[in-house]
Amino acid sequence: MEIVILLVALVVVAGTAVAFVSARRGSDRGTILEPPPEAPPLTRPSAAPPIDELDLNQPSSGVITEPPPSAEPAPETIQEIEEALAPVVFEKPRFRDRLTKARGALSGYLGGIRAKDRIDAETWDDLEEALIRADVGVATTTAILDDLRKEVEAKAITEPEALLLQLKGDLKARLASLDRGLRIEPGFPNVWLVVGVNGAGKTTTIGKIAKRQIDEFGRSVVMAAGDTFRAAAGEQLETWAERSGADIVRGQEGGDPSSVIFDAVQRAGAKGADLVLADTAGRLQNKTNLMEELKKIRRIADREPGKVTEVLLVIDGVTGQNGLSQAREFLAATEVTGVVITKLDGSAKGGIVLAITEELGLPVKLVGLGETAEDLVDFDPDEFVEALFE
Repeated sequence: MEIVILLVALVVVAGTAVAFVSARRGSDRGTILEPPPEAPPLTRPSAAPPIDELDLNQPSSGVITEPPPSAEPAPETIQEIEEALAPVVFEKPRFRDRLTKARGALSGYLGGIRAKDRIDAETWDDLEEALIRADVGVATTTAILDDLRKEVEAKAITEPEALLLQLKGDLKARLASLDRGLRIEPGFPNVWLVVGVNGAGKTTTIGKIAKRQIDEFGRSVVMAAGDTFRAAAGEQLETWAERSGADIVRGQEGGDPSSVIFDAVQRAGAKGADLVLADTAGRLQNKTNLMEELKKIRRIADREPGKVTEVLLVIDGVTGQNGLSQAREFLAATEVTGVVITKLDGSAKGGIVLAITEELGLPVKLVGLGETAEDLVDFDPDEFVEALFE
């Protein structure tokens, strides 16, 4: 019996040992992983047919893809569009930028004066020559320097720079002493007669004044093509009327200028217009018949319902002292109330402004600093003098 029990125990022990050895061998070989299932091959979607080949009446098949969202314009693009659509703000021309030729006529002399450390006889000679070269004129130059000498002595001015500052102040005061405003009164058609010799720029000046009066002040304007001796003047004025929105009255070529201006005043009265701008003939100022014609026009333009509130003499800035002689003739014939100087930007003779103011007592009311309508600006004594001395 004991032998049987011993045999059973040996069998159990042997089986356990075999199982242990088998397990140990499996552990030494490591874990065997099964390969992953093979992925299906990738397929590229077929290209969508052109939009014009789609049958919109048949149900669609396949994958429906959403169209990409519309691209929003970049901020700078929006800004560019807004700037392009925004109204242009016009900046009035500056005297300093436009009077380079007139300033050039003075700069050499003024530079020489500033370079000195004292005021001497040569200083006064340089000042005199500078003013005369700028077309201030001998009489006006003499008067200006005589007054300046008295002020230098009274104020004990010894430095050249202080001398020039005093001169600038004197010139500004002289130019500002006269009323430069354009007169217009309510309740009736104001008549502004525009006179001057041919080529001075009368017709263009009328067009520019009309545009400004309409655009800036909202006034209603009637133009009178009173220069009936020059066919181009009427055509030019008609073009300006179309551009500016003004009304215009024209007569027959070679007809009576006074009748044209009379009809324009009557139309202005009937329409309740604020302003009549009357062009006039501009043959040579020494022709007696022209001056008599201007006197007649003035009398007729003053009849009801109109009233002459301005007689503007247009002078070409390039003519210099010749413009002064023109002013004397027209002043005697038509009682000029103010002067318009054209082409001042292209002239080295800006001193004519001082000569007209000093010798004739006429205010310069408007000046042309360029070709566009916006370049006809109010005359500013301070800006003008500073532009010459910079």
